[in-house]
Amino acid sequence: MVLPAKCRLVVFSGAVENTLQEVCVGISERYEINYIEIGADENHVHFLVQSVPVMSPSDVVRITKSITARETFKKHPELRKLLWGGHVWRSGYYINSVGQYANEKIIQAYVEGQGRKYKRIHRGQMWLFEGME
Repeated sequence: MVLPAKCRLVVFSGAVENTLQEVCVGISERYEINYIEIGADENHVHFLVQSVPVMSPSDVVRITKSITARETFKKHPELRKLLWGGHVWRSGYYINSVGQYANEKIIQAYVEGQGRKYKRIHRGQMWLFEGME
């Protein structure tokens, strides 16, 4: 899942990245969403996410965008001047799923290879579901 910042502004500093990581860990504890890897470039964030099959990809995006935006503005009120209108994220997003032609390692390599200033800000573990390959 790739979420660009509003107007592609450079907003993901070290402090904002730390907040983003903390918030995503909190989301994982409350929802059935597992953030396997989070990587930030200056103006967008890549998420390698795992969730339960009954949760749609658009639900994962909606939950991630809404909670991270709210908590980021709470902890970094100075961003409200830069990101007018109360939105951290652009309205769109990119999402792809792991399946027959793209496994976790391929997607992870893609995420790691993005951007000139890409840096990993979170690395989690895959969930193991019993009865699933």
